[in-house]
Amino acid sequence: MYKNVEEYLSALKKELKGVDKATLQDALSDAEEHLQTALAADADSLTAIIEEYGTPAETAQAYAEVEKRTAPALTGSQTKKKSSAIGRFFAIYADPRAWGALFYMLIAFITGIVYFTWAITGVSLSLSLSLFIFGFPVALLFLLSVRGIAWLEGRLVEALLGVRMPRRSLPAPKNIKILERIKELLKDKHTWVSILYMFIQFVLGNIYFIIIVTVFAFSLSGIAIPVLQEFFNIPVVQFSHSDYYLPQWEYPLVILAGILLWTAMMHLIKLVGALHGRYAKAMLVAEQD
Repeated sequence: MYKNVEEYLSALKKELKGVDKATLQDALSDAEEHLQTALAADADSLTAIIEEYGTPAETAQAYAEVEKRTAPALTGSQTKKKSSAIGRFFAIYADPRAWGALFYMLIAFITGIVYFTWAITGVSLSLSLSLFIFGFPVALLFLLSVRGIAWLEGRLVEALLGVRMPRRSLPAPKNIKILERIKELLKDKHTWVSILYMFIQFVLGNIYFIIIVTVFAFSLSGIAIPVLQEFFNIPVVQFSHSDYYLPQWEYPLVILAGILLWTAMMHLIKLVGALHGRYAKAMLVAEQD
C-alpha cells in the first residue's frame, strides 16, 4: 500500500501514461487535492482514504470514461466536405472552428491588455514591497492569481479553439508558511511560463486585432463602394480639386474581390486559431515530472 500521497500520485501517473497532458494534470490535481484535504482531517487514514477514492488503476479508468463524454465542443467539428474547390472554399462560413477562432482572436485584444497590465502591476508591486512584511502576502496573491489566469485562459482556448485544456487549476501549496509557499511558487516553472504567456498575449492580441480589422475594412469597402457611389455620391478617392469614381462595370469586380478577401481571411483565421491552440497548450499545461 502507498505510504504517502506522492507515491499514490506517482502510481496514478504511470496508469495514465499516454493520455493527453491536460487530462493528466486534471487527474493529478484532483487526486492531490482530495487526498491532502482528507489527510488534513484525519492524518492516520491514508489507506481508508485511498479505498474510498479509488486505486490508481480505478481512477485512471474513471478519467478515461469521463474524457470520452466531455471532449471540447469544437473538437473534430467540421463542415460536410464539398465536391468542388469553390464549395470547399466558401464552406468556411459554415465551419464553427473558424468562427470560434475569429471570436477568440478578437477577445485576445482585450485579454492581452488585461493580462499585460496585471502582470506588470503584480511584478512591480511584489518587487517594490518585498522589503516590507506586508509585501509577502501581496506577492503570494499575485503568484496565485497567475495560476488562476492560466486556468481561465485555458478555458477560453478550449471553448473557442477546441483544444483540450486543464479544467482544474493547479493546487496551491498548503500547510506551510507564507515564505515557503512563495518559494514553491517561484520555483515552479509553470508560474514563469504563465507570466511569459501573459506578456506574449498582449503582443499577439494586438496583432490579431489590427490584421482582422484592417482586412475586414478593405473587404467591406470593396462591397460597399457601389452603394456609396450610387446612393450617397461618395467617391472612391477624394482629392482637394478632383474626385475619382469607380466605373460601373467594375462594381462586380470590387464586390467579388471584397468577398474573396474576407473568405480567404476566414481560412487564415481558422489556421492561426489551430496554431494558437497548440501554442497555448504547450505554454499553459504544466509538465508533470
